[in-house]
Amino acid sequence: MFRRTFWFTAGAAAGVWATTKVNRKLKALTPESLAAQAADKAVETGHRLRDFALDVRAGMAQRQAELGEALGLDAPEGGPELPPPPRVIALDPADPGRPGTSRGSRGPGPAAPNPPYTSHNRNEDH
Repeated sequence: MFRRTFWFTAGAAAGVWATTKVNRKLKALTPESLAAQAADKAVETGHRLRDFALDVRAGMAQRQAELGEALGLDAPEGGPELPPPPRVIALDPADPGRPGTSRGSRGPGPAAPNPPYTSHNRNEDH
């Protein structure tokens, strides 16, 4: 009698354990759960990439300081002085008085013809 009770209880416990395990696995494989897992992995990867980039940047600064010290270069605190950006002038082909347009200062009229094609291949004539 006690044997049957023991095995009945052991079987019921194994059934409950297996059912719980299967239900957890099914919930983990739902689309919402998979999307959440993917998002978590993406965020984790982003954090790792940011940490890697910060480590690389720190290593670069350290190496630059070592090279500057070895070469006797004293860089100012703010870094090297950069030249100002070049000025960009937009040319409007509809404006006849602007230089660089095909009409020049003569006003509306036909555009200047294209120059003839000349080859810049040195081996072509030999």
